[in-house]
Amino acid sequence: MLNEQLILKMIEFDKGDPKRIQHFTKVYEYAHIIGKLEGLDDKTQKILDMASILHDIGIHPGEEKYGRCDGKIQEQEGPSYARKMLEGFSEVTEEETDRVCYLIGHHHTYTDVDGLDYRILLEADFLVNAYEDDLSPEAICTFREKVFRTKTGTQMLNVMYNLEG
Repeated sequence: MLNEQLILKMIEFDKGDPKRIQHFTKVYEYAHIIGKLEGLDDKTQKILDMASILHDIGIHPGEEKYGRCDGKIQEQEGPSYARKMLEGFSEVTEEETDRVCYLIGHHHTYTDVDGLDYRILLEADFLVNAYEDDLSPEAICTFREKVFRTKTGTQMLNVMYNLEG
């Protein structure tokens, strides 16, 4: 029930912006599938699910404050808004909130990836961004080689874009 409630809160946060709402719901679904198939433990899956729902929460504040919402602005602005939103959920521990905020604060940083939850969030976000940004097959393959490490995420990307493994 936590995920569904958090999704509704995030829909309200992004009200009037169906593109952003569609984006985070797709990222959540892909991350959830990859996490389950990669065998994440329940606690890590819970963190991944929350982070994938909230990963772009810094976009609107960035646009309001700076007139832009690039990846670094999202990483900078997102964690404080995510923390505030998660405070309303008694079933979320401080440790879980800290990790979710860390992931949001790094979801456009592709080096020093410390954890399978982080890796999966990067992969799920790219699965959606590659389509939404209409990336070339060459760009998709380059990103796959640099970032993708999970068997499930790589398989999804290869099948989705009909790439050679």
